[in-house]
Amino acid sequence: MKKLLILLFVMAVPLFALRAEEREKSVGAVIRLLETHHNFGDVPRRGGDLVYELHYRNEGSVPLVLTRVVTSCSCLKAHFHRRPVAVGDEGVIRIVYEPQKSEPGTFSKVIQIYSNAESGRVIFTVQGNSLEGPRVKIKDDKVKIKN
Repeated sequence: MKKLLILLFVMAVPLFALRAEEREKSVGAVIRLLETHHNFGDVPRRGGDLVYELHYRNEGSVPLVLTRVVTSCSCLKAHFHRRPVAVGDEGVIRIVYEPQKSEPGTFSKVIQIYSNAESGRVIFTVQGNSLEGPRVKIKDDKVKIKN
């Protein structure tokens, strides 16, 4: 009887290991941001909106769906598609910062991205320095702040 139990145990261990491996493979959706933050640098407060495209990838085993994107202030907007991102594919969140809606000086804003991924939520930050003064356009689309 002992030999039979030992034999069953020895045969069952590889089956449990195989099941654990299968569970690891079927993790679900996994979101990976290609960057975790973006620095706009020095920006004119009255110079117009700033746009940044945040790229992310689905590194899971099922399609990834963004459910909502929450920004930390009204000066920051995020636009995204709700259609599923296939396994291995990339998606984009378009971030628009409106410096005129914020006080001058350094800023650091948080964007929370919710999805059907295992983690549920990931965080992205934007930062920079909003400068007071009119915007003057010069050659090659460079911006100069005039005091």
